[in-house]
Amino acid sequence: MAAAGRPGPGGVPAVPVASGHSIPVLGLGTSHRGGYSHGAVVHALQKCGIRHIDTAKRYGCEPLLQRAIRESGVKREDLWITTKLWLSDYGYENAKKACLESCERLGVEYLDLYLIHWPDAQVRGKSNREVRAETWRAMEELYEKGLCKSIGVSNFLISHLEQLKEDCVITPHVNQVEYHPFQRPQELVDYCRSRDIVFEGYCPLAKGEALTHPTVIELAKKYGRTPAQICIRWSIQNGIVTIPKSTKAERIEENCKVFDFTIAEEDVEILNGMHDGRHVSWDPTFIE
Repeated sequence: MAAAGRPGPGGVPAVPVASGHSIPVLGLGTSHRGGYSHGAVVHALQKCGIRHIDTAKRYGCEPLLQRAIRESGVKREDLWITTKLWLSDYGYENAKKACLESCERLGVEYLDLYLIHWPDAQVRGKSNREVRAETWRAMEELYEKGLCKSIGVSNFLISHLEQLKEDCVITPHVNQVEYHPFQRPQELVDYCRSRDIVFEGYCPLAKGEALTHPTVIELAKKYGRTPAQICIRWSIQNGIVTIPKSTKAERIEENCKVFDFTIAEEDVEILNGMHDGRHVSWDPTFIE
């Protein structure tokens, strides 16, 4: 099932979130790895129709994004801005304070989406479950006050989500997890859908590893597209809100040109069959 919906600002389709808002199916990641490019972010906003920016306190670029967004001239209400709470700020009071600080660095009065970045809390004397529950209660309060329009988690597996379900009131609106042809956690995707949790995928190109795979290259030739466009389009057609990252304007432009073609169902299945369980990012499997 394709992630689809009515085009939002910038012309990118958006999907509904349980919070009552709609998230663009294609975003721009701004991970600290590989650096940060002011010009590329401005170009993405001004020329590519990008209206979904994904960042995190850990990436260290929230203040830089404030400047890029301001320079782009795109209205705040037309943007979907996601940032994430790093584990050094977990806990009830810490989380609330960290959210306000992220808003200040980004130059915004509210966040469209705030995520708990990682399930491992690393707090001495407390279990991960205890700290996650305490932190999530702060997230619920931030949501109820309107400081965060939607709240969610990142890198959470079914076990982590089940614990949160038992310990807290509000179901996360979004779960952002690694997703690419080699890492397609379908059981987790199905679980999220059954609970009305939007599944977001990061690293759709497997940090470049998917771009040199013979199957991806073959399909790129078949459709007259680039390997990156095949991976991103495949992810979107699988119903995943997809967040590629690049610091090059021309690459971002390429990554955005994925709404004028469709991969045939049999070719989607070929790409689905490439799953081998490998991670190119963090693996949360062993976190209790």
